[in-house]
Amino acid sequence: MAIASRVPKRVLSTFAAEARAVPEAVAAVTAVPLPTSQHQASERTTTRPLEFDDTARLFAGEPTSSLVRTLAALQALSVGPLVDVATAALRSPAIAGSALGKAAARATAYRHFCAGETAGEAAGVASVCIKITALCPIALLEKTSDLLRWQLKHPSLVLPWKTHSFPILSDSSPLYLTPSEPPALTADEERELELAHDRPARRGPALRGARHPAARGRRVRHGPARHRLLHLRRRAGLQHQQGRLGHRGPPHRARHHPGLPPRHARDRLEAQVRAAEKERVRLGLKVVRGAYMAREARLASSLGVPSPVHGTIQDTHDCYNGCAAFLLDRVRRGHASVMLATHNVESGQLAAARAQELGVAKSDPNLQFAQLMGMADGLSLSLRNAGFQVSKYLPYGPVDQIIPYLIRRAEENRGMLSASSFDRQLLRKELVRRVKTAVVGRE
Repeated sequence: MAIASRVPKRVLSTFAAEARAVPEAVAAVTAVPLPTSQHQASERTTTRPLEFDDTARLFAGEPTSSLVRTLAALQALSVGPLVDVATAALRSPAIAGSALGKAAARATAYRHFCAGETAGEAAGVASVCIKITALCPIALLEKTSDLLRWQLKHPSLVLPWKTHSFPILSDSSPLYLTPSEPPALTADEERELELAHDRPARRGPALRGARHPAARGRRVRHGPARHRLLHLRRRAGLQHQQGRLGHRGPPHRARHHPGLPPRHARDRLEAQVRAAEKERVRLGLKVVRGAYMAREARLASSLGVPSPVHGTIQDTHDCYNGCAAFLLDRVRRGHASVMLATHNVESGQLAAARAQELGVAKSDPNLQFAQLMGMADGLSLSLRNAGFQVSKYLPYGPVDQIIPYLIRRAEENRGMLSASSFDRQLLRKELVRRVKTAVVGRE
């Protein structure tokens, strides 16, 4: 659905050039701010700041062809057997790598969830963010994560390469992932680690000077390597954070996963906030729900320990909403900047209502909402109409490299009761309204 404003291609081209300047960097995602709605709501407090009943207002300006195409894509994804066959085909190198397989993927899921194959194509939509990935080999991240966990259990251990950063572990963290003392880093590994430290440090000033946010690092999809990656991000943020609390300049932004592993998410979050306040640094966090729950559960089972994943989906929702409320209070105090990345309508409603209760202005740059392209468009548009700042993430890249991403999105939207069911309901309601208006002349 085309819900993003257009900006000149030179905007994205500038950031694409920055990414090419570092061979290890890959521009993978752009974040697009939605244009302010002419129906933007006032700042008055309400128990339900987000409204979905008036679909004419919600989808104002959206072409009917776009709504039909979106509904068709989501409806196809809701058919479980069809998704199963499609994802099995995409996992087959012979099919996914063939010209026919790529063409089929490009015409269906790729078109719905991705902005294009190149930075130039994505620039035809908009861009205000670049994501720099592949900072460090996964094997090295895993090894240094092991050492960080072992040091928490044995504080006498000296890690000469460890630098000043915010805490990334707590007593409730999954220390069982490191059951025995790991070997020290070799000289070559320490040099590689220093290069990983330097990459975001070199890019930071250039991107900050361009007045656009940068999401640094690669998303690690399994627990053993995640802690070292967070340490890299925290260090880069502290090096480039010049503002004091209350400063409106660019905050240190680092990703926090309150859902994976969720049982210790709040402990880690509070420890990070306390450390940032002690350093008088505005901590920037992107709050997302956890993923890859089955993998985490299997890993815990193989080690004979309880799963770190919450037992019910409601527990995960409560964890996310609690972390969001905690951070919104810090935004009010001027201690934090937060991006609430969620496709859950209830979480969006609760966060928007809480922000209004706390008196956080909708125009405050330290509160942002975000969703993925092709996901939760109804929530994105409602947040925009209410006056909040909201962005859509637009992944782009060659079809064969995006296939793992497409499989994850397809699985998330699989089934009639999937995350897309609410959007499908809104789209059908609006399309019926438009047909009645065109045929009868009234709704």
